[in-house]
Amino acid sequence: MRTDAPILMFDSGVGGLTVLAETRALLPDAQYIYVADSAALPYGNKSEAEIAARVCGLLGRLAERYHPRLICIACNTASTIALGMVREVLETPIVGTVPAIKPAAELTRTGVIGLLGTAATVRQPYVDQLEAEFATDKVLLRHGAPELVVAAERKLRGETPDPAAIAGAVAGLRNQPGGDTIDTVVLACTHFPLLTDELTREFGPGVTFIDGAQGIARRIAYLTRGQTFTRPDSDLAIITGDASHDTALHQALRHYGIGRIAGF
Repeated sequence: MRTDAPILMFDSGVGGLTVLAETRALLPDAQYIYVADSAALPYGNKSEAEIAARVCGLLGRLAERYHPRLICIACNTASTIALGMVREVLETPIVGTVPAIKPAAELTRTGVIGLLGTAATVRQPYVDQLEAEFATDKVLLRHGAPELVVAAERKLRGETPDPAAIAGAVAGLRNQPGGDTIDTVVLACTHFPLLTDELTREFGPGVTFIDGAQGIARRIAYLTRGQTFTRPDSDLAIITGDASHDTALHQALRHYGIGRIAGF
């Protein structure tokens, strides 16, 4: 394998940057290509068939062009729907992103866990399987909050997230039976950790938020152990659609060590 073979991070938008930051902390010498499928954002309101076809098609073309050493699908919606299909098509190691229900079940004191994700993620059978395996003696309350994706995209660009979006997402969990005793919330979308401060204020004290970014980073580090890396001066972001005039996005990407941007 070439020492400059990149780790490719894929998300529907900017949410996967939260995973990139954790991975770079463990593997600072690696080269990264960050892919944001902004042209199809948001994924959460699309059908499973649409998401599977788009993710498999894009990753197949990207793998052929850039020959990554590993691909991370840094998107819960894409992972819960298309991870198995992508692994069948590509020989490249694939790391997915799944809701952190297991650590939440180990952490909760009240036994009531909230899960915030996109509408597509919260309805997936894969989430049912995680609940059955790790949280059978807990109460898992789910709420699809696609408005938080938009809020996170805006915040990353330096704008103020819509307070109504934050309040609505929290109410979607709190207003369910048992929601007043939630003490642990799974952020089942990589966009949502960008809004931890806003969610903390809205939920109030005594609530812990869990996402999978650190666990994903550890998995990537394990799968690439013993490999040699060479890194360019700055990493590359690939944005689908026309992002050439999105200066706020460009500035945010530079904050994450990405100095080169290309379309796809």
